[in-house]
Amino acid sequence: MGSIFTAHRRLSILSVALLALPLSPGETCEDASEVLGPLPADQVRALLADRYAWFSVEELDEISDVIVAEALAADLDPELVAAVIDVESSGNRFAVSRVGAMGLMQLLPNTAESVAKRAGVDWQGPETLFDPVANVRLGVSYLDELVDRFGDIEVALTAYNWGPTRIARRLREGGQLPVQYTDRVLGVYETLI
Repeated sequence: MGSIFTAHRRLSILSVALLALPLSPGETCEDASEVLGPLPADQVRALLADRYAWFSVEELDEISDVIVAEALAADLDPELVAAVIDVESSGNRFAVSRVGAMGLMQLLPNTAESVAKRAGVDWQGPETLFDPVANVRLGVSYLDELVDRFGDIEVALTAYNWGPTRIARRLREGGQLPVQYTDRVLGVYETLI
């Protein structure tokens, strides 16, 4: 499990190094990225482009930027968020599950509406979940809430899939937690880092 946090620290170090890198007049961040390597948004954009050819260049830019911004703000690794998207919807922004979860990160409308209120995301009804930017903002915010609640990324991922009430009950009762979903997400994550 250390790899998720190790990768995040790698991104944090990259961000700090980029900010500390002295730029000469006329140099841009692109010049700095040649020294430091690809920036997180470039890495996520490349991952999305490789897996989901149907996204336009503009969509790739917009989605990768929001994944990186929201993930780093929540102290999560952007590649972990990309792995959740891959497992949840295979990058289909219009995906709807058999239980009614919607969009890239497959959120139930009632869950998403309550997260939107807490996260300050404009909620325009369930159709909001088909907006990839809003969906990622809500999905990352929800995952962040679950990490805070359970204190463990693997338990938070399980709760993301099974629901926090069911997982809290299993934990209280000493029951085994299901691992299939979390193993799938972490398996995809390992291929992305």
